[in-house]
Amino acid sequence: MTYGIITTGEITVITCRKMRAADVSDAFDMLSSFLRADEHYLASSEAYGDLGMKGLNDALDIFLERPELGFVWMAFDEKGAAAICVVCYAISTSMGSVVAKLDDVSVKEDRRGKGVGSELMEQLKEQLRKESVTRIDVAVHLENPDARRFYEKTGFIRLNEERLSCVIQMSDKL
Repeated sequence: MTYGIITTGEITVITCRKMRAADVSDAFDMLSSFLRADEHYLASSEAYGDLGMKGLNDALDIFLERPELGFVWMAFDEKGAAAICVVCYAISTSMGSVVAKLDDVSVKEDRRGKGVGSELMEQLKEQLRKESVTRIDVAVHLENPDARRFYEKTGFIRLNEERLSCVIQMSDKL
């Protein structure tokens, strides 16, 4: 999917697609930068059972090997990879359909505030509609109002819920 966004009188073409094997290096770089630097993720990383770069590398392999579980969605502009997020499929018992769980949304610092993240979300919604996915769920750290505003601006609705995590197995990954 390719669309243009206008930034300061110029049209920037944003192309989004699912990560391919050739994109793994860019995906690894962007996600590792996000996971190492995002204070909100780092505040919860222990509860997630974070295995660092080994965990990320294993996850990218799983996305390529098991596309039925989800995918890495990437946005590209004239400079290359510009934004990224991770999508996993789930089944909603309330909707009786497949829904998506969204994680690790990140826009490269030099592209922020230029509409790249919004375009990433719009093209993701279009892709998921084509796959008959009926809802996207995302969690936002309680102390991250900027992320909350971003998601609300792109159509997400605030819920009166809190996300919890329970690691049930890690020994075979160490």
